[in-house]
Amino acid sequence: MGMRETATAMAGELTRLRHALHGEPEIGLDLPRTQRKVLAALDGLPLEVATGTALSSVTAVLRGGRPGPVVLLRGDMDALPVTELSGVDYASRVDGAMHACGHDMHVTMLVGAARLLAGCRDTLPGDVVFMFQPGEDGHGGATTMIAEGVLDAAGTHPVAAYALHVTSGTVPQGTFATRAGTIGAAVDTLEVTVRGAGGHASAPHRAKDPVPVGCEMVVALQTMVTRRFDIFDPVVLTVGVFNAGTRDNVIPDSATFQATVRTFSHASRALIETESLRLVRSIAAAYGLDADARFVPGYPPTITDAAETRFAQHTVAEVFGEQRFQAMEHPIAGAEDFSYVMAQVPGSFIRLGASPHGTDLAAAPSNHSPLAVFDDAVLPDGAALLAELASRRLVMAGGPTRTHQ
Repeated sequence: MGMRETATAMAGELTRLRHALHGEPEIGLDLPRTQRKVLAALDGLPLEVATGTALSSVTAVLRGGRPGPVVLLRGDMDALPVTELSGVDYASRVDGAMHACGHDMHVTMLVGAARLLAGCRDTLPGDVVFMFQPGEDGHGGATTMIAEGVLDAAGTHPVAAYALHVTSGTVPQGTFATRAGTIGAAVDTLEVTVRGAGGHASAPHRAKDPVPVGCEMVVALQTMVTRRFDIFDPVVLTVGVFNAGTRDNVIPDSATFQATVRTFSHASRALIETESLRLVRSIAAAYGLDADARFVPGYPPTITDAAETRFAQHTVAEVFGEQRFQAMEHPIAGAEDFSYVMAQVPGSFIRLGASPHGTDLAAAPSNHSPLAVFDDAVLPDGAALLAELASRRLVMAGGPTRTHQ
């Protein structure tokens, strides 16, 4: 049997693992129960397994039967602080935690890929690193794993890296989607405190009211985005928090707001940092107030390698048929810390439609929703694609010509 057929034969086993992971979600970098499940699922395979020090990661190396390069496959493990309302019979049993982004699917598919590749280990011309990563959703777990040596786990740097990410909507079930270049946004945070002088609301001239100044900053930031940035290299700046005051007749001493900032290129990311800080400080100064402002870095843009992405598309077409591939016209505004891996290793990041069959994609709950549902039916194909990417990439003598973004 080929890898796809072998993966289909293990569908029941993969589903049981996924349900076990889904029922006990863990958040952040410390995922002891999840780590134990991964280690148990890998037990008995011919792998060199190591666990993390600063986080509950698992790194497993499969040595091929012949010498060759190294390929890395990543699956993230962490859940979200969301109370599940999906109604599935394997729903989370942990209050306030849910695999609402499908990382339990990613872990299961990566375990499946490890089993598939272990079955053909003797014919592999090189090694495969399986990166089971905690802390993707906001904790930067990839950076910690890189610092702890995941990219050198097999002894040499990988020539390519791949990861899948399921989606509960937007992409039809079983369809793989990606694009060359930027596929996901950088995400950073702008934090501003406007400092004035409080007073009685009946005499605003005797105070320095920070509220209208803060409001003017919010409006000016929106205008700046439309006037300082190329519409073909977009910026999204959304103020999600604005706090000031305690009573209607009291002018407060300060007002604070926070904004999420999403950019799609390194150049726009650098420019929005400089210009947003300059703007809010200048507005404060114009009214005789002060502004404490800082730009808190999050994840960089997720940029795929063009050659590795063409290779991924070709692999999908050969294994599943051309109808199972969808070229993404635009990147998404979500962020992903696999970007840190692809900053050092040429790779591709591929989305996989995992909504239940017959779902209206336009109305389906999105990833991160407490109502999100991911269909177990895609698990074998996700595992098979990861295994095919690794094995085919190792076989390619010298690898494809790569372009660095």
